[in-house]
This record gives sequence, structure tokens and C-alpha cells, in this order.
Amino acid sequence: MWEQLALFIIRFRLSLVAILAAITVFMAYKAKDVEMTYDFAQVVSEKDPDMLYFRQFKRTFGEDGNVLVVGLQDSSIYKLGNFNEFRQLTDTLAKIEGVNGVLSVSKLLNITKDTANNSFKAAPIFKNPPRSQKELDSLMRVVNRVEFYKGQLISPNTGATLLALTMDSKYLNSSKRQAVMNKILGFSGQFEKKTGIKLHYAGLPYVRSTMTSKVAGEMKFFTILAMIVTGITLLAFFRTWSAVVFPLIVVGITVVWCIGSIVLLGFKINLLTGLIPSIIIVIGIPNCTYLLSRYHYDYRKSGNQMLAMTRVMRKIGLVTLMNNTTTAVGFIVFAFTDIAILYQFGLVATINIFAAFIISFILIPAAFTYLPPPTAKQLEHLDAAPLTKLLEFFDHLVLDRRGTVYIAALVLVAGAAIGISRIESVSYMVDDLPKKSSVNSDLTFFESHFNGVMPLEFEVDTHKKRGLLKLKNLEKIDQFEKYLRTQPELSPPVSLVTFLKATTQAFYNGDPKFFRLPDNSEKNFILSALANSKGNATGAGMNSKLLRSFADSTGQKARISLKIADIGSQNLDTLMNTKIIPEMNRIFKGTGMDIRPTGTTIIFTKGNEYVIHTLRDSLFMAFGLVGLVVLLLFRSFKTVLFALIPNAVTLILTAGIMGYFNIALKPSTALIFVIALGIDGDNSIHLLAKFRQEMVLNGNRVREAVSVTLSEAGTSMIYTSIVLFVGFSIFAFSEFGGTKALGMLMSASLLITNFSNLILLPSLLVTFEHGKGGDMDTNALIRHYDESYHEEDDDIDLNLKNMQKAAEYEGDYTI
Repeated sequence: MWEQLALFIIRFRLSLVAILAAITVFMAYKAKDVEMTYDFAQVVSEKDPDMLYFRQFKRTFGEDGNVLVVGLQDSSIYKLGNFNEFRQLTDTLAKIEGVNGVLSVSKLLNITKDTANNSFKAAPIFKNPPRSQKELDSLMRVVNRVEFYKGQLISPNTGATLLALTMDSKYLNSSKRQAVMNKILGFSGQFEKKTGIKLHYAGLPYVRSTMTSKVAGEMKFFTILAMIVTGITLLAFFRTWSAVVFPLIVVGITVVWCIGSIVLLGFKINLLTGLIPSIIIVIGIPNCTYLLSRYHYDYRKSGNQMLAMTRVMRKIGLVTLMNNTTTAVGFIVFAFTDIAILYQFGLVATINIFAAFIISFILIPAAFTYLPPPTAKQLEHLDAAPLTKLLEFFDHLVLDRRGTVYIAALVLVAGAAIGISRIESVSYMVDDLPKKSSVNSDLTFFESHFNGVMPLEFEVDTHKKRGLLKLKNLEKIDQFEKYLRTQPELSPPVSLVTFLKATTQAFYNGDPKFFRLPDNSEKNFILSALANSKGNATGAGMNSKLLRSFADSTGQKARISLKIADIGSQNLDTLMNTKIIPEMNRIFKGTGMDIRPTGTTIIFTKGNEYVIHTLRDSLFMAFGLVGLVVLLLFRSFKTVLFALIPNAVTLILTAGIMGYFNIALKPSTALIFVIALGIDGDNSIHLLAKFRQEMVLNGNRVREAVSVTLSEAGTSMIYTSIVLFVGFSIFAFSEFGGTKALGMLMSASLLITNFSNLILLPSLLVTFEHGKGGDMDTNALIRHYDESYHEEDDDIDLNLKNMQKAAEYEGDYTI
């Protein structure tokens, strides 16, 4: 089959290249519509009960993660000129399309009692810009008496204040998001220049905008850097520009297909899919390396370009396809999860890994059968002395020092076990960014002054219509809120109870000591006054809007909303399970009410745990699929064990490195093991395929077969490892912690796999493979594979006349 396929590609190479070009143009056209996203909720299954509950919560009460906050701590803000600039900034931001509302000190409402109409009314504290410092100071005293705003807009301890913008979710989830953010930051920057007051930014809209911008920037940066680095590596190997340019064209086309496929599948680029273009470059280059190194080897033997290239496609086509399949296993297992971000990553990567294989197997033969044949200087890499000496050293260890190899492996695994015991499973909502980034420094500002800005929600269900009007129910909610206020990680809660406390304070003419729930004697009058407030335009707007945000239309369910510091998944889990939830259950026990935590922060924590468990299952699935690929190729369960043991050692040692370097286990680092298994499995298949062939050619003499295998297959394996090592090393320059860890750990894995597959695996073969029944199973798919290609007279099978006919046919065809 591979002979016919090789002849077909050579014969119709121009037509096939034209088809590739047409597809690439189409993919490039689609790629222009690609969009970015950064959604925390993508890490949890849509079918998960907590996710279903969260979506229902948002339908009832609205979004919890659409508030962007701008904070400052500077006493000069209360100087007349600066304050009026701040007021103007607030008014300007409120007019930006995509901003639904703005709340700041300059736009605060004050609730007052209207005795004549037995109602409450709300009016702006700052009806007009203050015209003197004295007037400003007087109005600020009014602001400071309103308990409702303390800890929300003004820090009672430090005097810091913030401006809160409610963003339109339609803009947050579309390509217009960045334009809105740029306008907000632009106007805020003008304010900073005029006043000299430093502003800080936080909130999920800001985090998402910053992250998506950085993802877009890094995707471009790493794609270009991967091209440059792999190009330099190829030039160092092959000493010819043609061996650099055409492989880069191959991976460049694949990148275009990759981005186009993201659009065609209806996905957006996120933190994971943004890595795929550069990963595809790194993974795609070895296909070209295999083809070119084998082409050079066979050309030196045959002296005929057509024959050499056809031999290459025939002899290593299947194994290269299986290598790509094994690599794809590390990604395709993600496509079986119901986590959106992993599913998209796995599906897009898998499709484009095979696309890279197809493109390379068309374009490289087409180009290099047209180009002049390689010169003697360009073939010198086949006899590189340092590489030959290294492989001779490996051969010495395998044949003469296997005991040392096994002891070293056991010591390394034992040491890795100690490192693994030190691994912690923890992640932060913004921990992919460096500690010195503006996002983290601004987050620290809000945590120190307002106890954080990450949303945390609770829903209280009384199970009865108008159940929220019962004072005993409100008192239980108030009791729970008082407990929440004692937790230093949390901001003061806001709820229907907080609103009723504010109206009680207003009923007593704004006296702060009456910021409490109404008692039985006050309740009916205050609720009646609130009902009458619906007739007041100002009051109606305040009343209905607030009630919609914190109580459902039936008066059955209430929302308790607060903010939390980004304390990490581990600390959050401890806080919720050992403090908040036990106290919550104690307070509401026997009341007939149910209360449940929810919100983006809870979903994020759930997602962290969910993804890690899913990746653990995916790793076992990947082991199974790699084993299945090996079984299909070799039809031998013993060979499956030979393949999996070295790769298990590689993963154990990589995990040990994580522990020793304090790299936490989180979604962005857990997926490394699945990817590494797929990539490392390539080397095992490559070496085992060559070994099985040499067993046949050497009369089942294991030691001779291993020696030849190391000297011939080892060269391309080391070449590939170097390309992959250099390629993945570039991710160490990422600003994202997870991407940086990917680069470091994948590079470490690729170094370790040389020990596992070029020393440990051959040692196992010498020890446990005795050559019994050594002839390969005639049904094994791998039986035609021959890395070094010993059959000098295979021209009978790959007739040189056929090659000539293919070339002549193509010449007629092109005319």
C-alpha cells in the first residue's frame, strides 16, 4: 500500500500541492474571523450539578462576574479639583457603549424618609458638582454616615475608594470586549495624568481582557519564535537552507489550518488552544526531520532522488503515521472529556497533528524531488562523530552495564517518589500570571483594602412565596451575614437584608446606630413605606432594581453577594468546608430554608478539582491507547510492556521534578503528563520497530539486533528529541505560569525519555527478549519497517522504471 501511495504522491505531486494551496487559502480566509476568550466556567462540565445550579442562579439574579472595579487610595481625591475630575471620569465611563452602569462616591444615592407620603425616596448625594471645598467636605460627611457603603465603595480602615462598572455581558463575551476595555483604560489613564492619582484595576472583566490580550500576544510570539528556533536547529543538522525553508513552510501551512479549523469548529482561542499553533510547529518538524534524514541516507545508497524518496515513504510511512498517532493520543483523550476547554484543545490538536503529517508527506517529497540532490557536504550529518560516540556509550551501557542501568533507574524512581510526595494541588484564579504583573499587584491592592474582588454568592430558598418578608427568616440571613463579616478573606456581604438595614437607618433620619433589621413594631410600617415608594420615580428605580438583583420575583429566594480574596483553591476549599458551610448548616438547620454557595469562584474551585481528576483518567486512557497502538503494530503483549515501562519511568521522573521545584499540580500542569506520554511513546515505537526488523535480519540474535538498532535508529531519535527539546524550551519564556511549566516539564521529559528509550528499553530487550519465536508475526503491521534499509536490490519492488515513468507522466501532465 505504501509503495502505491508513494508512487501516487510522486506522480501527482503538482496537483496535490495545488490542492494543499487551495485548502490553505480557504483556511486563511476563515482564520481572519478567529476570536479570543477567557472563561473560567469552561473548566466544568455543562452537565455538572454545580454548573447547572450556577446557570439557574444567573438566570434568576443576573451575572456575578461582570463588575470591573477601579480603585485608588489617595487623600487628594477629596480635594475639590481632583474630586470633580473623578466625578467627570465616572460620568464619562457611564456613557461608554457596553457599560450598563457605574457606581462611585460621586454617584451615591441617599435614602430618606418621606413622612408626608409615608414612603422612602432616594436622591443623589452629589446632585451637582461641589463648588467649594467646604461644600465637598459637608457632602462627604453625609456619605460617611451611610453604613450601606462602608466596605463596599469606601474602606472604613484605610479610606481607599473604588469605582464599580457593571459590564454588558453581550460585550464581555464578544470581540467588542477589548474595544470597551481600551476606552475604559484610556479615559482612566487621562484621569491619572491630570490628577497624578494612581488607579488600580480588578474584577473578572479586567482579568479576562488582560488574559485574552496576553494569550493573543503570546500565540503570535511563540509561533514566530518556534519557527526561528526550529529553523536554526534544522540548519545546524542538515547544513542546507532547503532543509530549513520547506519544513517551515509545512508547519506554517499547518498553523494556518490550525487557526482556520478553530473557526470552522465554532471555537475561540483560549489559554490552551492558543498554545496549539506553536505546539504544532514543534511536533510537526520531526515529521520533516524523519523524512529528510532518511532521504539523505537512502540517496547516499542509491544515488537516485526518486528512488530514495519513494523508499523513504514506503519504509517509514507507516511508522511515522503511528508515531503521529501516538502523539495524537496525548491530545485525543481530552476530546473524550465533557470539559469544554479540554475538549476543544484535544480535538483541534488531534486534527492538526494528522494534518501536519499529511502536509509533510506531500510537500517534502514534492519539493525535494524537484530540487537538486543533496551534496556530499550536506550528507556529512549522517556521520556526526559526537553523536556516534554517544550512541556507542549507550551501547556499552546496554550490553555490559545493565545492572548499573537498573540500579540507576530504581534510585531515580525512588528519588522521584520523594519529590512526588511534595507536590501540592493548588491553583489561583490569576496564578498563570507572574507575581510582578500589574494584575497581581492590583489584586493585592484590593485584597488589602477591600478583602478581594472575586465573586462569591449564596442563594437562600425559603420554599414559600413571600417567605423573605418573614422577620424570622430575615434574622437567620442576618445571623449568617454577621458570621461572614468575621472572616478576613471576605468583603462585607450585600443582600436584601443589607438593603432593609439601610431603610431602617433612613427611617431614623440616617442615624448609623439604626443600621439594622426592623423589629416587629417597625417592620410593617417600613415595608408599607417601601411599597409606597414604587410610586416615586427615584424610589421605584432604586427599589425594583435592587430587589431584582437580590430577591426573585416571588419573594421566595434571596441572594447574598460578597467578594473574596484570591486565596487559592486549597485555602478556599478549607475555608468553605471547615468554617463557612458548617456554620451555615448550623444557622439554617430546622428553619425550613435551604442555602447553597455558588458563583464564579466556587465554579473555578470545582473546575480545578474536576480537571485534575479528569486528567488522571485521561492519563490511564492514554496508556491504554498507546498500548493498543503498539499491540496493533507488533501483535505482541510482551512488546506492549516493553513500550509502556520506559514511558512510565519518564512520567514518574517528570512528576518528581515537579515536586522538587515546587511546581503545583493544577489543570495547566496536570495535562503535561498526558501530552508527554503521547510524544515519548513515539521513541518507543521507533526503537521497537527497528529492533524487530533487526531480529529478523540478524537471525534472532538479540545483542546484535540491539547494537544495530541503537546505532541506526538512535540517530533519528536523538535528532527528534533535540528538535522537540529546543522547541518546547521556548515556552519557558512565557508570562503564564502554566505555559512556563509546560515548557520546563516537557523539556525535562524529552531529556529523560532518551535515558528511558535509548538505555532502559534496550536493556530490558537484552534481558528479557531471548529471540524465541523471533520471526515477526506475519500479521503484524510493522513487518515491512526497516530503518536502515539493507535491501540494496529492492529495485525489484520499487522499480526504477516505475519512478522514471512517474516522472515522465508528471512531465506530460504538467504540459
